[in-house]
Amino acid sequence: MAVDTAGHARTSFDLKSASLPVVAVVLKSTDAAVLAVDLADHLAGNADFFDNDPVLIDLAPVRDAQAPIDFAAVIALLRQHRTRPVAVRGGRPEQMEAAHALGLVAAPEAAHPRAEPGAREVVREVEVVREVPVAALPAVVVDKPLRSGQQVYARGADLIVMAMVSFGAEVIADGNIHVYAPLRGRAIAGARGNTDARIFCTCMEPQLVSIAGIYRTTETELPDNVRGKPAQVRLDGEKLLIEPLA
Repeated sequence: MAVDTAGHARTSFDLKSASLPVVAVVLKSTDAAVLAVDLADHLAGNADFFDNDPVLIDLAPVRDAQAPIDFAAVIALLRQHRTRPVAVRGGRPEQMEAAHALGLVAAPEAAHPRAEPGAREVVREVEVVREVPVAALPAVVVDKPLRSGQQVYARGADLIVMAMVSFGAEVIADGNIHVYAPLRGRAIAGARGNTDARIFCTCMEPQLVSIAGIYRTTETELPDNVRGKPAQVRLDGEKLLIEPLA
């Protein structure tokens, strides 16, 4: 008797491409001890920044480094900060093999500009997986002033603040940040790597502004055309721009 296995298979599962948000950790040093210190500094006072998020380790900046990478130490360190390293990309063959030996899968590289249109579509979808989706986000609204030591984090959302953010206070969002009052504390937009995120403020006097990990502090004085005035913060490549709002 013949059995139609194909029909059964079609009803039991489907194979489809998927887009999932993944945090990319770009290594700029092969020294796990240096990474430990920098992560501790970056996440100080924000223990809930990660919530078992999947992580891709990007080795492109250290691809040509002579010192070996202690992947076991790097993975353990990332897990201590409530992430789940799952993939690696950008390393030379020896680095990739060492990462694979510890269970990290290889993430595809960026599409070649001369690839066929169909191939580019597949890689573009992987790019969304490797970076962070920039689809429209919901918004968290705060209508009370934030005093020094207070922090608000809009996870997976934009953040709208209707009152002053005092010096020493901190506002964080995975999307954009809007402050319709003086911004005198720290504002961190695109906290999970969204490079298209922006910070908008009606009175720009920040202690620190950051988008997707690129930041500027008050050690660098703001120009007169934005200090204390309506302005926006955005990224141009890896350069942080602070511009007046027209």
